[in-house]
Amino acid sequence: MTFNQVLEVIVVGAGMAGLGAAISCALAGHSVTVLEGVKELAEVGAGLQITPNGSRLLKVWSVDESLWKAAAEPTVLTVHRYDGTLLAREKNFDKNIREKYGHPFIDLHRVDLQKALYSRAVELGVKFHMNERVSSVDFSGPVVTTISGVQYSADLIVGADGLWSRTRECFLGAADSPKPTGDLAYRIVLTLDQVKDPALRRWISEPEVHFWIGASAHAVGYSLRSGEMYNIVLLVPDDLPAGVSKQAGNVDEMKQLFAEWDPVFQQFLHHVTKVEKWKLMHRDELPSWTNEVNFLMIGDSCHPMLPYLAQGANSSLEDGAALGTILKHFTTKEELPKALRLYEELRHARSETVVRETFRQRDDFHMPDGLQQQARDAIFLSQLDKQITGAFPSRWTCPIVQPWLYGYDAIEEAEKAVHKAKNEEFLS
Repeated sequence: MTFNQVLEVIVVGAGMAGLGAAISCALAGHSVTVLEGVKELAEVGAGLQITPNGSRLLKVWSVDESLWKAAAEPTVLTVHRYDGTLLAREKNFDKNIREKYGHPFIDLHRVDLQKALYSRAVELGVKFHMNERVSSVDFSGPVVTTISGVQYSADLIVGADGLWSRTRECFLGAADSPKPTGDLAYRIVLTLDQVKDPALRRWISEPEVHFWIGASAHAVGYSLRSGEMYNIVLLVPDDLPAGVSKQAGNVDEMKQLFAEWDPVFQQFLHHVTKVEKWKLMHRDELPSWTNEVNFLMIGDSCHPMLPYLAQGANSSLEDGAALGTILKHFTTKEELPKALRLYEELRHARSETVVRETFRQRDDFHMPDGLQQQARDAIFLSQLDKQITGAFPSRWTCPIVQPWLYGYDAIEEAEKAVHKAKNEEFLS
C-alpha cells in the first residue's frame, strides 16, 4: 500500500508554466520551491488571450478576483482582409463561449496574470528565490546549482525556464538553441489616454478581437485592462539578423509594411512612437521530456507555441495542472517514474497536436493573393453572419477545431489518465 508523502519539488522558472505547476503541486500537498532568474516580476510583456481551457484552471486554482476585474472579455470576434474587407464576424462571442464551455475567453496583460498566479502560489506556501539563474543540474541528486553558487536539492526538478531553457541543455548535455520560424512579431500596447479619436477609443473601451490577414502577414488587436489599453501584434516575415532574437524596431519601417492595409488599422499604427521586434522561434519535437526518474520539462522549454492560436500561456497552464493532478495520486519518490511517464504520455500528444494546428492557422492567415486565397475568402464570405458549419479558415471560431481546443479540461483528463493507469496496474 502507498501512503501519501510530501515530495520536494523545485520548479525552474516563474512564467506561466512554472507558476501553474507550482500552484498545482502545492494544492496536491507537496513542498514547492521556485527559482527565477529575474530580480522581480516587472511590468514587461504585452497581452495574452486566455481561452476557456486556460480560464477554467484559473477558477479551479482560486486565483484572486482582482484578475478578472483586470480582464477584457471580447463581445465580438472579427476577421478582416488586409484592406479592411469583412470576412468573418461572430457577434455575442463572449456569451457563446461561456454557453459552450462554461468559462470565458478573456484578454489580459501578461504581468497581471503572472502577478496573480505568483500571489496565489505564495498563499499556498510556495517558496520563491528570485535572481537565481540556473548554471547546472546534477540529475543523480538531483541538485540544481545557480550562477551565484547556491545549490538546491529536491525529489523532482521541473524545467519551466522557457524557450531558452538552461535545464533543457543540461538534460540534453549540449547547447540547443531554438530555430527561427521565418516570422517576427511587432508588439504594441496603446493606452486609452494616447488615443483621442472617438471611434478608435470605442474600439479600445468596448472589447472586441480584430484580425487583419494578408500575404505573408497578419495582425491582431484586442483590449486589455477592462478597456483601458489596446494590444496589437503584427506578424510579418523575419528580417532580424541571424542570432538576434529581439531588437528595437523602426516605427516608420513598420508603418510602411502596412501602408496599403485597412485605414482604421493604420490609424492605430499612427499612434505608435516606439516598437520592438521579436523573432518567432520554435523547437523540433524531442524524443522525451523526462529522464523518468527525477526531471521533466514543461511549457516553452519543450513545446513552444507560436502566437497564431494564442495557446502558449494556455498550454503552459494545462501542463502545470496536469502535473499537479498526477502528483496528487503518485506521491512518493518510488512512484515518480510512473508519474513522469504518465505526464509525458498525456501532455505530449495534446501539445504537439496544438503546435501543428498553430502552423496550419498561420498558413491560412498568411496566404498570398491568388486562387487559393480567393477560395479561402469564398469560404469565409459564404458563412458571414451565419452559423458556421464544417472546416473554417479561422480556428478561433471553427466548429471542428474550437471544441477540442477550448473544451479541454487538463485536470479532468489527468484524472482519467491516472484512473486508467491504476486500473491497468491493478489488473496486471
